Amino acid sequence: MKVQTIATAFLFLVLSPFVLAQDQDSKNQKPASPIFRDGAAQVVPEFSDEKAWIKEELWVETDFDSDNDGKKDRMHVFVTRPYQTDSQKLQLPVIYNSSPYFGLRIWTLLTNSRKKYLWNVDHEIGEIGKPHKSRNINTRKKRPFYSTSMDRTWVPRGYIMVYSSSPGTGLSDGAPTIGGENESLAPKAVIDWLCGREKGFSTRKGNEEIHAYWSTGKVGMTGTSYNGTLCIAAATTGVEGLKAIIPVAPVTSFYPYYRSNGLVRSPGGYLGEDMDVLYDMINSGEKSKRKQNNAKVRDEILKKNQDRITGDYNEFWPSRDYLNKIDSMKAAMIMAHGFNDWNVMPEHSFRFYQAAKEKGLPVRLYYHQEGHGGEPPFHMMNSWFTKYLHGIENNVENQPEVLIERVLNKYLAYYPSYPDMEASDLVLHIQNDKNEVGKLQFEMPTPQELDTLIDDSSIKGEDLIDSINAKHRLLFVTPILKEDIRISGVPQVSIRLGSDKPAANLSVWLVSLPWNDEKRADINDNIINRGWADPQNHKSLTKGEALKEGEFYQVSFELMPDDQIIPKGQQIGLMIFSSDNEFTIRPEPGTKLIIDPNSTTLTLPIVGGIEKYKEATKNSK
Repeated sequence: MKVQTIATAFLFLVLSPFVLAQDQDSKNQKPASPIFRDGAAQVVPEFSDEKAWIKEELWVETDFDSDNDGKKDRMHVFVTRPYQTDSQKLQLPVIYNSSPYFGLRIWTLLTNSRKKYLWNVDHEIGEIGKPHKSRNINTRKKRPFYSTSMDRTWVPRGYIMVYSSSPGTGLSDGAPTIGGENESLAPKAVIDWLCGREKGFSTRKGNEEIHAYWSTGKVGMTGTSYNGTLCIAAATTGVEGLKAIIPVAPVTSFYPYYRSNGLVRSPGGYLGEDMDVLYDMINSGEKSKRKQNNAKVRDEILKKNQDRITGDYNEFWPSRDYLNKIDSMKAAMIMAHGFNDWNVMPEHSFRFYQAAKEKGLPVRLYYHQEGHGGEPPFHMMNSWFTKYLHGIENNVENQPEVLIERVLNKYLAYYPSYPDMEASDLVLHIQNDKNEVGKLQFEMPTPQELDTLIDDSSIKGEDLIDSINAKHRLLFVTPILKEDIRISGVPQVSIRLGSDKPAANLSVWLVSLPWNDEKRADINDNIINRGWADPQNHKSLTKGEALKEGEFYQVSFELMPDDQIIPKGQQIGLMIFSSDNEFTIRPEPGTKLIIDPNSTTLTLPIVGGIEKYKEATKNSK
């Protein structure tokens, strides 16, 4: 004991000059604070030392008990902040990212498209496929769960990064619900904690409280795909303190993610995925709760109500449509999406952007020409968060509302709105031809005979272009364009058809021809747009009716929002076929569709309208 006391005294005498010197240095240091230039937050050297960042984890208590254990669910939260939030008692705004994926191992995400985990789609329409195998996922143990790239982007610019796992995933309590109410209330609880209205705890079950004393109470959210969906989920609760969101390729309604105009249709790349499959994929929460959660949520709610037989819009779907909750939203929003995203398709962002704009919220829209994901340019995100989180007046709300990437980062085009105000609808009619390719023309054709196609679900859409498969599709093309044409808006088709079976798929592609079949060609060079519909739902999305042989039905529906330039030298083609090998149920080949060309049209939103189209096709074959 005496030896220890002497040693302690010795260390104090030896080290005290250094401690006092460091103490004096810290007192002499100029307080660090955010820096702004040209209306955007700049990197602050004092905030940039990653080794000095304070990282902590905690659990925020919610107001719900979605796993029915008699206790309020707690959400697992990670925080990364500059050390000055302690040493200087500095308060900073928060950028928050919530996800159902943080608790998953990378291998789980990479194997998500394995057939054994997806519904079998090789069966007749109106039947149910062979059930898929359920997953039993192990939660990641290594911390942190999230990617640190957002830390490196935002913390040096004077923000605090906060992350949370959604209910029933990772180390969060509760049950996954795939768009259920608890997935909205969970991020709301975290924001309430950041604003001092909810409790946070140092452990999952303990009572030691942690307070967000370093938060200014101004929060922004961003994330891609499901993480982007949770931005919208939180915003539509109307939670105070959530000032701005930047969702990237979010699901804004789960019906059009898994269905299309009454048709059972998979998201691109995940043929056979549905609500219950996605539940299994993110179900990485506490194993002891899974059996009960699976029975209550997956089997009793999701699997029972998703209806893979008819694909109709039933009473289950409206609660999982965030547009129905937008009246409560207050946050300023940048919506970002890719026009060639065939996973979460661009209709999701467009419908929500329109509604937010009509509501009078500050909105901007960013579209690019690639696939799933793709954040807005960094300066756009930075200035948005600078305005709404730091409160720096930078006139960002008065800048052009729409930014569209034209050709893979070559240039960006600004517009006051989307669709372009100069776009107007051009109605094109189809004209049969003795050859394997008919015509798309502005003039109404003379009365024509009926045309037929034979479904073969084994053939991929891109292979149907080939004349060898002509009997399985109908293809109609415009004259060769002598000038570029820009499409801006939502194309529509109206097809009068009959079927020799009570049920049939209906698929439509807009293509740019000649088809570029080089080995390294991007399929998006050829595909302009896509759409699918169930002819049984020609009258109503909520109730289909069996097709009767010999009768005809007018099936009208929209394709995806688009804004792209079709270059001169190309032809715009409308391809009508039945089953889409990569998206729809795949019945046995042989269903016959009879198309009435006299009552079938394609409506294209063309910038410059009819006059521009006439000019671009004048004297062209």
